[in-house]
Amino acid sequence: MTDNIGMTAQKLYLEDLSEGLVYESAEARLEAAQIQAFAREFDPQPFHLDDVAARDTLFGGLAASGWHTAAVTMRLLVQSLPLAGGIIGAGGDIAWPRPTRPGDILRVTSTILTVERSRSKPGRGIVTVQSETRNQHGDVCQRLIARLVVFARTHETDVAKGGQSLSETDKKAR
Repeated sequence: MTDNIGMTAQKLYLEDLSEGLVYESAEARLEAAQIQAFAREFDPQPFHLDDVAARDTLFGGLAASGWHTAAVTMRLLVQSLPLAGGIIGAGGDIAWPRPTRPGDILRVTSTILTVERSRSKPGRGIVTVQSETRNQHGDVCQRLIARLVVFARTHETDVAKGGQSLSETDKKAR
């Protein structure tokens, strides 16, 4: 995968997010060799491995694994939606309405759908984000609706004052 990395240093907190905000990623190009290498390791099916064999399948030619598209999407999300504490999934729904092809240039557009602060843990909340991964023609190759754990600024203040971070809380629960 070759890409134009567009990572920002500014971290986003729960208070920074509101319904309707849109975030755009940089681009990432997928080549046949990358599609085949990913498939050999993680999804070894003929339509991901061999262009000739793939012609006689539903895809009609070499297509990236949906999980490869998801992995590229994740990289672009990390760069374009720089959530404080990282992108921490809490569930979601994923669809691949059309295959990603060799030479496709992918870009992710993420829209904030909902922002809800936790009542029991006010230092964090759940943000629902719809991310569409489109190719250079504007075709949607992947649609992801994800619920993400997002920290509030007060969370960092609490940790600095000796409070518990998510990982410390999880360790005590075990």
